[in-house]
Amino acid sequence: MAESKRVFIAYTGGTIGMRLSDQGWVPEEGFLEAAMRRVPVFSDGRVPSWDLVEFHPLLDSASIAPRDWIKIARAIRERYDDYDGFVVLHGTDTMAYTASALAFMLEGLGKPVILTGSQIPLCEARNDAQDNLVTSILLAGLYPIPEVCLYFHSKLLRGCRSVKVDSEGFAAFDSPNLPPLGVSGTEIEIDWRRVRPPGSSGFSVHESLDTAQGVLWLFPGITGEIVRNFLAPPLRGVVLQAFGVGNGPANDADFLAALHEARDRGVVLVDCTQCLRGGVHLGDYATGSAMAEAGAVSGHDMTPEAALTKLFFLFGQGHTPAEVEELVQRDLRGELTLPVASGPEPATD
Repeated sequence: MAESKRVFIAYTGGTIGMRLSDQGWVPEEGFLEAAMRRVPVFSDGRVPSWDLVEFHPLLDSASIAPRDWIKIARAIRERYDDYDGFVVLHGTDTMAYTASALAFMLEGLGKPVILTGSQIPLCEARNDAQDNLVTSILLAGLYPIPEVCLYFHSKLLRGCRSVKVDSEGFAAFDSPNLPPLGVSGTEIEIDWRRVRPPGSSGFSVHESLDTAQGVLWLFPGITGEIVRNFLAPPLRGVVLQAFGVGNGPANDADFLAALHEARDRGVVLVDCTQCLRGGVHLGDYATGSAMAEAGAVSGHDMTPEAALTKLFFLFGQGHTPAEVEELVQRDLRGELTLPVASGPEPATD
């Protein structure tokens, strides 16, 4: 029975719980829970019971920082044995970063952690908040999905595969390189073939994050000087948002030298693509091979959010740069698709 299931809701802030003030939309202590109590569906016996805890202060997601990811992870760890699942209410701007970070921080997860929010507050007559929140509570309480997920506008996405793709529309998130784990229409349908199995080593939380990482977007005309300045200490790792399948300006010796110098200092260079879909193949073109020769390693089809938070996580665990280079190319939480090795050509007569 749904009423016997319990869901913990961590409210960090964001549009979903805001009210209109003279200064525009603002969060207000106690406002979201009071609004939920006035909507009958949230107390319907077919919906799992829930407890909501507000973070202080409530934050617009543009102000969310790694220290807030740690607060969320701690809140889940402290209540892990008491609830069937967890919902994290979050602003949309950086929700994909938080979903990716939590995927790495929550080791051995055996219960659902669903991030959601809305483009219009729950208090508005016309909103997307009610369905996002009700469905997230149902998913967290009734569906044993042992992953960090993001639910928005009928799609359940793997958290570390999600990106924000629309600043105004209700379909604000997508998972370009992995189909949804589930969809909701007249029924909630989960693609259990894509859901990862629960952790076998027991649940634990990794709180150590090394934030001396960055993202560098390549553009035509980028110079070696710009790259050197960006990659200067204390930076330890960088996600290179490269062209196409991982290409860079291979005819610019100073650009490549700047990458090589950083790599020699121990900076980890993770080559990802600027394209919304597809991944990196550093051997396909000479321009990609030049990036590899300069020391870049493939980010495969990771989103920039996943690649960056993965660097936070790996360096935070105390790994050496060489270990990070190896682990960043390994699938840890379903964040990347490894290429399928091609077999030998069939024999011919």
